[in-house]
Amino acid sequence: MIQQSVAEQKRQRLFLVLCGIFLTNALIAEIIGTKIFSVESLLGINPAQIPIGGTKLDFNMTAGVVNWPVVFITSDIINEYFGTKGVKRISYLTAIFIVYTFLTIFVATKLPPAQFWLDVNSTDSHGNHFNINDAFNKIFNQGLGIMIGSIVAFLLGQILDVFVFSWLRKRTGSKHIWLRATGSTMFSQLVDSFVVLTIAFYIFGNWDMKQILSVGSINYLYKGSVAILLTPILYIAHYFIDGYLGKEYAEELAHHAAHDGEVL
Repeated sequence: MIQQSVAEQKRQRLFLVLCGIFLTNALIAEIIGTKIFSVESLLGINPAQIPIGGTKLDFNMTAGVVNWPVVFITSDIINEYFGTKGVKRISYLTAIFIVYTFLTIFVATKLPPAQFWLDVNSTDSHGNHFNINDAFNKIFNQGLGIMIGSIVAFLLGQILDVFVFSWLRKRTGSKHIWLRATGSTMFSQLVDSFVVLTIAFYIFGNWDMKQILSVGSINYLYKGSVAILLTPILYIAHYFIDGYLGKEYAEELAHHAAHDGEVL
C-alpha cells in the first residue's frame, strides 16, 4: 500500500511537471510567434531564393519555432505515459489559457500610455523618433486573427497528433518510439504550419498566399527536421522517467495509456 502511494505521488508529480513544461512553452511560442525572422541573416549568409511552385522561398520563420520542439516532445511523452486523455486535457487547458493571454494583451493595448514612458522611449537606438506605444500595439494588437488562427491550428494540430500517435502505437506496441513520435509530429505540423498563418495573416492580415506558402513551408521543413533530430532526446527522457517511476510501473502506465487509461 505504501509503495503504491509513493508510485502514485510520483506519477502525479510527473504529470504536473510535463503539463507545466507543455503549457509554458506553448504560451511563449504563441506570444513571440508574431515576429518573423530570417535564418539567412542569423547565419550571415545570402537569401536562399529556392524556386518552388512559381515562387522563390527564403528561410523566414516565426519566432515561435524556438519553443515548439519542446511542445512536440512533451506532448509525445504525455501521450506515451498518460494516454490520449492526458494530452487532450492539457491541450484544452492550454487553449483556454491562450485565449485568456490574448484577451489580457488586448486589454493592455487599450490602456492609455503614461507620458513619461513615451518620453523616455521617444527615440530608437539610432536616434530616430519612436513611439513605443504604437510599437507595442503594432506587435501585440494583431490579436483577433492571431488568437483565432492559433487556437484553431493548435487544437487541430494536437488532435491530429494524438490520433496519429495512438494509431501508430496500437500497431507498434512498445517498440519504435521514434516512428510514432516523428510520424505524428510530421503529419500534425503539416496542417498546423499553414492553418495558423492562413487565418492570422491572410484572412485577418495583409499577407498574400506566396508569403503564406513561403513562411509555412520553411516552418514545416524546420519542424520536421527538428522532430527527427530530437528523437534521441525522446529516448533519453524515457530512460530517466522509467528510472524515476520504476521500470515495471512505467511499463504499466504505458500499457494503460495505450488503451486510453485514465490519467489521474
